[in-house]
Amino acid sequence: MKKYLLLGLIMAAIVVVSITSCVHKPPAQTIESDGNFPQEVARILVNKCAISGCHNAASYANANNLLLDSWDHLFDGGRSGAEVVPYSPQYSPLLYFVNTDSSLGTVAVPSMPVSTTAYPQSPLTKAEYETLEAWIAKGAPDKNGNIAFASNADTRQKIYISQQGCDLMAVIDAQKHVVMRYIPIGASATSIESPHCVRMSADGMYAYTSFLNGNYVQKIDTRTDQVTGAANVGMLKANGSWNILYVAPADTAVVTTSWVSDGILAYINAGTMTVAPSRTLGGGSTLVYPHGITSNRSFDTFFITAQFGNVIYKISSDASLYKEISLNGLAPVTSTDSTTSAPNPHEILMSSDYSRYFVTCQTTNDVRIMDAHSDTLIARIPVGIFPQEMAISTTEPYLFVTCMEDVSTVSGMKGSVYVINYNTLETRVIYGDFYQPHGITVDDINGLVYVVSTNANPTGPAPHHATACTGRAGWYSVYNLHTLQPVNNYRYQVTVMPYSAAARFKR
Repeated sequence: MKKYLLLGLIMAAIVVVSITSCVHKPPAQTIESDGNFPQEVARILVNKCAISGCHNAASYANANNLLLDSWDHLFDGGRSGAEVVPYSPQYSPLLYFVNTDSSLGTVAVPSMPVSTTAYPQSPLTKAEYETLEAWIAKGAPDKNGNIAFASNADTRQKIYISQQGCDLMAVIDAQKHVVMRYIPIGASATSIESPHCVRMSADGMYAYTSFLNGNYVQKIDTRTDQVTGAANVGMLKANGSWNILYVAPADTAVVTTSWVSDGILAYINAGTMTVAPSRTLGGGSTLVYPHGITSNRSFDTFFITAQFGNVIYKISSDASLYKEISLNGLAPVTSTDSTTSAPNPHEILMSSDYSRYFVTCQTTNDVRIMDAHSDTLIARIPVGIFPQEMAISTTEPYLFVTCMEDVSTVSGMKGSVYVINYNTLETRVIYGDFYQPHGITVDDINGLVYVVSTNANPTGPAPHHATACTGRAGWYSVYNLHTLQPVNNYRYQVTVMPYSAAARFKR
């Protein structure tokens, strides 16, 4: 029985307040403290921004909740998320709002500081803008040279979100919930390769990402947030539309699917990031539009969704076993036609004990639970419209499912998150501040759920601000894992087409 968490009354009230909503009082009330900023930065942020009526302690609640009176407070961000991302001036929104010259970078209007008839303010000079830009490019250090979020590199909990429209990986700090780094990814300097899926090694030390329009799978060291390796899967199939990744339970290998009509499953040595052509599975009509991947505990048998049809492929790593499992009791059938009325399985997720697997069926709007030993249907759970990604908790008996096109009870929103109790099979639904939610991940350590809204439809909510890459910005929302309520009313904006999400440490 569905228990609806009608968050509409709360979330419909969310209005992302612009950082420009300041009412200035005489500048004589400026703060004299340097706020732990370097001196040249303090002259700008403390003396021109953290002033009475705007971004100081007394007024910041009416200024997008952005407090600029100290270096520490700056990295709390505001209601629209991070304002400064160390090493990424191009993707630091604070710069957009203090810039009046489009030749220098992205411009957001009205510019800051806001000038009114009663309290006239001058825009920042070019020199002042360039001072802030150079400071952020160096990591936005405090006056002692410390960089935000740089401590505890081995143990810091983070969330990784692929930015499909920008060739970036957003890294979220789990304590403050804001973007702490943007990692440039992709191999091309001239075209967008569209990072699609992000998956984490079991030990949390590496993240892997695939590309729809590229020929590589890249490996990111989560201690340094740098790309440390790339496997050329294009040598197996050029322009393969590399979709989902799956990392071996022991972190020894990564497999990825080529989402085309004559698709393959590519095998990558995770240590060396080299492709093993002899271990390639599929080709011809063996794997038709393969998408989601999971495996058995020993990583020698794979379960792969056929995106169009009613089939889950079950295939052994040596190809001695090949089986087409029907999801609906009818004869197995695959198709190259996306309009087929079959279940059209999208993603697949194995339970932690490897006894069951869960499959989102995007045409029949349900999740099917299958016995991993007999490959028979255990249950069919109706969910919202166009179910896509899943995430599972280890501390609560919850399976989370994003339904991108569900009709929301929240005005102006689209999509929902279904919560399935995988012990009792009871369901709940969250209608929140989502627009076409796709990626989702659980941070069991901090008891949080991150929901990623792609906001790809042009009829969706206008972004709080433009970004340095072309397109409509999306956002992520943060929910309490235990209460299933939002932790705040923030819409953490990122860049264009945020898509897949993964938490660094699972427990």
